[in-house]
Amino acid sequence: MKKAPKSFEEGLERLQGILARMQEPDTPLAESVKLYAEAADLIQYCNKALDSAKLKIEEIDTRLSGASAGVGEADDGQ
Repeated sequence: MKKAPKSFEEGLERLQGILARMQEPDTPLAESVKLYAEAADLIQYCNKALDSAKLKIEEIDTRLSGASAGVGEADDGQ
């Protein structure tokens, strides 16, 4: 990969550009192979970013459900 993207969105945009370039009929095979390798790295980067976001969301949901459970228990005790 040329350089790591600064964000998921930047990585996704670069992937879209690579796909467009690879679909052009005048793209030489050697360039297609290099683009494919870069795309594989970008896919890995984007998957890690998505996994990280998913984990953060799950942590927030867990905290929210714990807080909701605590509120419900307090109401039952009155």
